[in-house]
Amino acid sequence: MIDVNASSKLIRTKKKLLIVGRCLVTEHPEVVERFRDYAIVTACPEAEHVNMLGFKLFGIVIRNQLDEIAVLTTDGSMHCIQLHYMVEEIARRIDFRRRHFVYENAEVIEIPPEVVKISRYMSRVAKLYSTVKSGVHR
Repeated sequence: MIDVNASSKLIRTKKKLLIVGRCLVTEHPEVVERFRDYAIVTACPEAEHVNMLGFKLFGIVIRNQLDEIAVLTTDGSMHCIQLHYMVEEIARRIDFRRRHFVYENAEVIEIPPEVVKISRYMSRVAKLYSTVKSGVHR
């Protein structure tokens, strides 16, 4: 993502952007192939700071009329989860359709934006966990 021009023809012509955790492209390229209707960029928060990636994404968002921004990462990656948070942070002020996907056990799972938001707050996750652990479902 860092190496792509914010107004790249790749992004302008597709209207949908997919930010992929770079390791998925290497380890499971067949998964990324499923998203052919997206302009695909890769990012690695282990190599590039999330602030740099977020600023770049902001530039992409304000320069393009995107219909959707999606993120696809390996589930459980402590680095890649930041990509999901980054998209939600920008969406707090700029309205756009966003989708979140994780890859786990040979399956792509869509995660609602609300779940991404909740996962940032360990106190909320702890409350949900204690509710489930006690067998009380609300």
